[in-house]
Amino acid sequence: MQLSIRHETRYSYSAELGYTIQLLHLTPRVEQHQHVLSWQLSAAGNMHAFADAYGNQSHMLTLSRPHNGLTIVAQGQVETRSPARGRIANGDALSPLVYTVPTRFTSPTHGIRELAALSLPHGKAQTAQLLSLAEHIFGAVRYQSGATEVDTPASDALDMGSGVCQDHAHIFLACCHAQGIPARYVSGYIDPGDSEHAASHAWIDAWATDADYEGWVSIDVTHARLMTDAYCRLAVGRDYDSAAPVRGVRRGGGLETLAVQVKVLQQ
Repeated sequence: MQLSIRHETRYSYSAELGYTIQLLHLTPRVEQHQHVLSWQLSAAGNMHAFADAYGNQSHMLTLSRPHNGLTIVAQGQVETRSPARGRIANGDALSPLVYTVPTRFTSPTHGIRELAALSLPHGKAQTAQLLSLAEHIFGAVRYQSGATEVDTPASDALDMGSGVCQDHAHIFLACCHAQGIPARYVSGYIDPGDSEHAASHAWIDAWATDADYEGWVSIDVTHARLMTDAYCRLAVGRDYDSAAPVRGVRRGGGLETLAVQVKVLQQ
């Protein structure tokens, strides 16, 4: 499948500011099942490209002259194919055990541990069991845009019974962490088709131990299904903090208004 993607992030400020720094994960990862045909990343300021600790294509953006706003645009075409049975080649330098450590978003609570025990044994899980967990989360936490904030932990979203794809991913990670199973956060894009869900998306990779395979399996928790060629992967990490498309800080500026537009079309 060929996906045409445009992602615009626009910050507006109520007062002039003199310094902004942003960490960008807005360039698709180099992986076997996706190939970038063309890609452009544009913004005012200076951009320094590098690969982060998780192997993500990253940029550090700094703008040190007076400004009242900042617009970041990422766009291009990516050719994708479905990984067989959701299996993602493990080309990472990091051990999967890096992804067993809970974070501020994924700390297991009693409720998380109860949910995890419905599907997962301790230490190892088969793909079918991981998909069963996704189905349990899908049933326990309905998709509701605006129900949570970007800093909402998995336990709060589970208690509320509503959230978005980020929350579904964090709950899944927290359950895996509770059972000692490696799992990591994935940020990227999805061709939404007729779905109500946004084109900017979050899902997970979990470490599966099947009879014929041991390695990463990519699962969309919000849809309780394996990843297909409708997905483009930007970044992986322990949670939203380490894989977010855009994160940063500023000096001054007063009140901030953020507008994000993402379009993903199948060519």
